[in-house]
Amino acid sequence: MKRKLLFGERMLLGDGTEPFNAVIPFRLRGTFKEENIQHALNQIQRKHPWLRALISHDENNIPWFEVPERRLPIPIRIVTRKGEDDWKEESGKEWKTLFNYGELPLIRFVWIKGEEISDMLFSFHHCLCDGGSAMAFLYEFLQLLDRPSAEIGVENPILGIQDVVPAEILTNRKQKLKAKVIGRLAATAIKCIPVNKKATDRQNDYLIHWKFDKEMSQELIAYCKSQEVTVNTFLSAAVLQAFKKVRGAAAFNKVSCPVDIRRFAKQIKEDHIFAFGLMIVVSANQKISFSENLRLMQESVERKTSKLNPYITMMVMESAHDALKNFTKLLKHGKSSNDCMFSNLGRIQIPHQYKEFTLDTIFSPSVIGPLGNTTTMVASTFRGEMDFSFVGSEGYLPYAEALAIRDEVIQTVKLQLDHIAVL
Repeated sequence: MKRKLLFGERMLLGDGTEPFNAVIPFRLRGTFKEENIQHALNQIQRKHPWLRALISHDENNIPWFEVPERRLPIPIRIVTRKGEDDWKEESGKEWKTLFNYGELPLIRFVWIKGEEISDMLFSFHHCLCDGGSAMAFLYEFLQLLDRPSAEIGVENPILGIQDVVPAEILTNRKQKLKAKVIGRLAATAIKCIPVNKKATDRQNDYLIHWKFDKEMSQELIAYCKSQEVTVNTFLSAAVLQAFKKVRGAAAFNKVSCPVDIRRFAKQIKEDHIFAFGLMIVVSANQKISFSENLRLMQESVERKTSKLNPYITMMVMESAHDALKNFTKLLKHGKSSNDCMFSNLGRIQIPHQYKEFTLDTIFSPSVIGPLGNTTTMVASTFRGEMDFSFVGSEGYLPYAEALAIRDEVIQTVKLQLDHIAVL
């Protein structure tokens, strides 16, 4: 089984010399055996062919996912658990460790082994899949770790753009022409945009983590409902305000927000291993109050989201593979134009109580790569608690400023909740 990498996947893969890795850490209470962990990993590989895949290049240097006849197991790295924050240190190591994708799968597993508590991490190359896919195989892994005989089914994998874009659109002459014209225009425009000769020196990468307890998380959700805005919009507004307060004139007033393609392309199932995503940019009106901004921002988010067209977007990108080198150069060498990427995974629908162990927490995923500004904030909610991972690099956002931004986000949430409590 094999397929060519799509444009977005090739962009994330790069030339293989720089990592673009995502990490999902989680904490379990219980005792475990390595053979049971390996069995669970083997079973999720059996379900998902691309978790077994290597990457090969054809005579034109085009990369392909290719599933070898002999299954290569997901590597396990075991370290002794010394403290509560070991998972942060191991996440940092995984960000920097290249995948030898010609010989090993694009996914690894880290077991931070303790006597009663273990932290575990899935680390995978971002070209393999997104956070939604990863949560699906995490759910399956936990089922199998608890019950080795659990049935998780078999994935019918995506083998190309034809498995995502409906045939009536993919073969439509008008739509094909539209995609080609847009692709050519974009490719020409990218060539004309001036870029720096050198990419920004990232310097040291860092991870800042915090949680809201159940009470505060529930109050925030209730507040958003009362204001008729999503939690994602509220948090985006808080992030924008924090960047403005801390960075002043250096802030861009722009946050990029990924939108799950599965909302629009129903062909992509929850458990499909797939990396393609959609994006909108959110800004605030800095002349009005925070609460007034929320409604305007929500309207903007809904308007922009309604215009997203995953099918045409994919067709445009697939018509522009020859522009990949210039596009990657623009991302690496171009000036930053947004403050950060903010992604809210929402409520994670994974059980916490199992027969053999308890899933204490799932830490929000982190991801870091070489394509420009690394500043990324990811939020998720598990067992009623909102969890935040804030990743950055000193060369783009100094660590001290990142800490101040975290504090401002927390303060903004508390101020809004205190205000509603008084009313």
